[in-house]
Amino acid sequence: MLGAIFLFVIAGLAEIGGGYLVWLWLRESKPFTYGIAGSLILIAYGVIPTMQNFPTFGRVYASYGGVFIILAVFWGWLVDKKTPDLYDWLGAGICLIGVSVMLWAPRS
Repeated sequence: MLGAIFLFVIAGLAEIGGGYLVWLWLRESKPFTYGIAGSLILIAYGVIPTMQNFPTFGRVYASYGGVFIILAVFWGWLVDKKTPDLYDWLGAGICLIGVSVMLWAPRS
């Protein structure tokens, strides 16, 4: 379970971080190297989820979507300095519950 959580977090940080670098390059006139670095990180993001042990692509990516939302709230708080409100935290909590149900519900 810890390995799965670790991979979800690493994938999320790669997607958000890579996307953020591309954003800075295109929207905030940062050097072209930001775009290159962001693109390479986004390629890594595409590879990382394939390391999960779950058997289906759809379940991994649906679960990852919930983790991404949680990480995006933290990214906005720590990097963009936008303090999440009650509804941001409530939504993130609901996502965490949803991810947990999708990944660890007993199945036959």
